[in-house]
Amino acid sequence: METKEELIKNNTTSCCAPSCCGGETNNAADNQNPNEIKEIVKEKYSEIAKKENVSGCCGTSNKVIDYTIFSDDYKKLDGYVADADLGLGCGIPTEFAGIKKGDTVVDLGSGAGNDIFVARSFTGEEGKLIGVDFTEEMISKANRNKAKTGFSNIEFKLGEIEDMPVDSDSVDVVISNCVLNLVPNKNKAFAEIYRVLKTGAHFCVSDVVLKGELPDGLKKSAAMYAGCVSGALQQEDYLRIIEENGFKNIEIKKTKVIELPDEVLEDFLNKNEIAEFRKNQTGIFSITVVGTK
Repeated sequence: METKEELIKNNTTSCCAPSCCGGETNNAADNQNPNEIKEIVKEKYSEIAKKENVSGCCGTSNKVIDYTIFSDDYKKLDGYVADADLGLGCGIPTEFAGIKKGDTVVDLGSGAGNDIFVARSFTGEEGKLIGVDFTEEMISKANRNKAKTGFSNIEFKLGEIEDMPVDSDSVDVVISNCVLNLVPNKNKAFAEIYRVLKTGAHFCVSDVVLKGELPDGLKKSAAMYAGCVSGALQQEDYLRIIEENGFKNIEIKKTKVIELPDEVLEDFLNKNEIAEFRKNQTGIFSITVVGTK
């Protein structure tokens, strides 16, 4: 039986065309213009949705950046739908989301539906589940996956996280998996989460955060932004934004170290910069955090 690493190597397709990463990798994110960043991210994830067995995007020398190094194994979870698992997460938010039977659940950046289908195993047919994604291709892929399940209480909606197509005070649990770091205006994203949640309801989000400063070569990379790294905030800033938007009982439930291998870093940094990066011990982490309205 193939190991996870062998499966990745044998089944991952490179998406190194400009249509994936939005043009020149190291220059596209220099100005960090929110609209340009959104287009970079949208193009990358649209391309992933169109392909089969894609779990990476491009570097500057035709190497695949394998972002499944962030992801957790979903295969043994109730509700798992293999075609919905694109390996793009950095945690399992449903693990700590406290979803109950009959809950209304919203998944932000729902992709092909992976976390929605797992969440449905908790809500049962009495619940209501809404996936929000801003790429038409992902919505189409999620709906194809939904059709295979026959579930009638799941809806996938095209929309922006900063202005989501969900009624105010209508949701029991908001989940998201390695997506909010891709949103340029994270403050507005958490304000929207607060808006849609019922009083006393809560969110559970898995996301990437930093401890320490990234080298400029990583900060300015469009591919590393689309891959959840250069758009990540310092952990204390991330938690501060949550608190400033009115949430209570904020707690990190799980922390996981993310190691970027040298073959990935080589596309963005020279050898001296990689050595300095390792020396400074800049931390890239996946956290799963909860908060209550």
